[in-house]
Amino acid sequence: MELSEIKSAARKAAFARRKAAFDGAGPGQAAHLSEVLAGYRGVPLSGFLPIRTEINPVSAMAEAAAHGPVGVPVIQGAGLPLEFSRWEPDMALREGPFGAKVPMVDDYFDPEILIVPLVAFDKNGGRLGYGGGFYDRTLERLRARRATLAIGFAFDAQQADALPLEETDQPLDMIVTESRILDLT
Repeated sequence: MELSEIKSAARKAAFARRKAAFDGAGPGQAAHLSEVLAGYRGVPLSGFLPIRTEINPVSAMAEAAAHGPVGVPVIQGAGLPLEFSRWEPDMALREGPFGAKVPMVDDYFDPEILIVPLVAFDKNGGRLGYGGGFYDRTLERLRARRATLAIGFAFDAQQADALPLEETDQPLDMIVTESRILDLT
């Protein structure tokens, strides 16, 4: 079996686990994420506005926005890194690619912390995304400029024993779930 087929099978299994976790999730999903971000008050960061069955970081992003710039990813096109546009709670949003909401008016900046959505993660900081490579290209670009902290945010159920990773896959520095914080630095 080729790597692309192995990744596809791993994504399918992870999506099923994530959906089950999402369906059973209650309030307070972002409590540990808020705890982590409190240690980085004022540091420019990017979160994400959840789509489909992704865990919801918005409450932690709103807390962080009271202390410094918070952005959300904006897809620029296939094969390109993401750009990050300033976000504030209750601001006007528009429909972006893949159903993700983005600010009505873009105000781009480079974050130093990225809260990264994912399909699956492993205990070593490996991340399986949707397959477009957007976060891998973006993290590579940002990390070439300066230290950039990548925090994977997911449900516990999204953890896998092992993931089919490639040389270009950028590792996570930390993983935060609804019940724990895994610091891999």
